[in-house]
Amino acid sequence: MTRAERGELQQYLAEQVRVVDRAIEECVPRENVAPESIHRAMRYSLFAGGKRIRPILAIAAARAVSDSPDGIEQAACALELVHTYSLIHDDLPALDNDDLRRGRPTCHKVFGEAIAILAGDALLTLAFEVLGRLCTTAPEQKIRLVEELARAAGTVGGMIGGQVNDLEGEGKRPTARLLESIHRAKTGALLRASARMGGIYAGAAEDELEALSVYGEHVGLAFQIIDDVLDVEEPSEALGKTAGKDQAQQKVTFPAVYGLERSREMAEDERVAAHLALRIFDDRADRLRQIADFIVQRKT
Repeated sequence: MTRAERGELQQYLAEQVRVVDRAIEECVPRENVAPESIHRAMRYSLFAGGKRIRPILAIAAARAVSDSPDGIEQAACALELVHTYSLIHDDLPALDNDDLRRGRPTCHKVFGEAIAILAGDALLTLAFEVLGRLCTTAPEQKIRLVEELARAAGTVGGMIGGQVNDLEGEGKRPTARLLESIHRAKTGALLRASARMGGIYAGAAEDELEALSVYGEHVGLAFQIIDDVLDVEEPSEALGKTAGKDQAQQKVTFPAVYGLERSREMAEDERVAAHLALRIFDDRADRLRQIADFIVQRKT
């Protein structure tokens, strides 16, 4: 990717962050709505400066299928609500016990553990309310979107299942099999669902939805590989979260199993595979290809 292409992509991503933020702003109660404490905590974590990769993936996937998927940003913001809930809970003392997230003190450090737990619960609940009240989709599509998000966030092959494997894997000998069981679920499931939900919203045909699924699987794995690499290579100031936590907690990571050089090679393999999965869309999926490039080349 040339410097000009990188600049254009950064501009696109910044525009999409603003689109997603406006959609989130519309669906989340304001801080002065009672009970104020929970809404302050929810908004504190939601508007802490995230990249919005998941909703942007959903929007780009929808536009690969249809030129004008009106209202996709409302459906897409449900993904960010679930993602942020997972971060709030992941940072709690009972799990990763982290003090820093997106460059700011974590939710429980500011609002206390009880409110942080409830803020995560509230964001998860709100995500399904948002999908339930979509006004531009048929009832059958709403059901499929709700099912897709619930499965991706759940216990069987979903985010919670991956988090359990991650938690129980601490201190164990890092193996490729254990690594895959953690990250295809913990990180990959929600990223795959992001691409699929965009396709579902836009009315994708079965072959299009399958292509988006494969793309999402490769992008999801690439994202986690790079996350693991950056935890080793970058300082906390760059990451916006505590660096070196994976090694300190004896987490099962890609560098622990394969080493840094091979991990980066694997991320590049996943990027190429993600591109290949999108052949059915021709140039309609160029944004999805660029997002895959960004995920692998990012430094934070």
